Amino acid sequence: MITVYGVIGFPVGHSVSPAMHNAAFEALGMDCTYQAFEVKGERLQEAITGAKCLGFGGLNVTIPHKEAVIKFVKPDPVAAEIGAANTIDFKKMMAFNTDAPAAVDALRDNGVEIAKKNVLVLGAGGAARAVVYGLLKGRASVTIANRTPAKAADLASYMRARGDVFGTSFEGLPDKVRMADIIVNTTPVGMKWEDKPLVTRDMLDKTQAVFDLVYRPVETPLLKEAKAAGAKTVDGVSMLARQGARSFEIWTGVKPPLDVMERSARDAL
Repeated sequence: MITVYGVIGFPVGHSVSPAMHNAAFEALGMDCTYQAFEVKGERLQEAITGAKCLGFGGLNVTIPHKEAVIKFVKPDPVAAEIGAANTIDFKKMMAFNTDAPAAVDALRDNGVEIAKKNVLVLGAGGAARAVVYGLLKGRASVTIANRTPAKAADLASYMRARGDVFGTSFEGLPDKVRMADIIVNTTPVGMKWEDKPLVTRDMLDKTQAVFDLVYRPVETPLLKEAKAAGAKTVDGVSMLARQGARSFEIWTGVKPPLDVMERSARDAL
């Protein structure tokens, strides 16, 4: 009998997770399938209950449900601390957050160490929560910059017990960028081809690293600017594949072939 896994969110038509997970299932010879399911916020609890009743193995949870899902499924300690989850395991009936460790893995696997580094995180939304948590756990010092400084201050206050973190506005952004060792974009800026990057090449140099969570397009305007400045770059597919691999292992107990998952995600884009 085929075991079904999937991703729920709204919208999810753009998701490359099915290609990524199905490639891993095929490589391992597992009788499983992974599909995308469009679920609006008001149907979230029903969708989770329905998937459990139908015998699904697990679900990924994406925008805009990552914070709401922990109202309906008990979060593990990490997801509870972050206040958001992206993975549901129906065997344990528990929600997990694989975004936080995946962000750190993506940086380290691309040769970027975070311990004792100054990291500027752009954005203070749901994606930023997981990234900031992972960075602080990795002993980085974090500055959160956001268009609405109150949101950055609130997130910094929430995370302060976990490490050195400060919230600020985008005012004087060039100077904040120049003071950082690593710049991480958690905003949606860059998803549209006409988007102007928040950070430009004149703010950067070759000693810095730039990580953009946006993965469509793979080379965002921000990453193009970073490359032009000679900075090291890490793209969003690196994180996407690593959070997917961690979810896969939670569900199946099997470590998937990360190279297969990452390659299939890039091919799907």
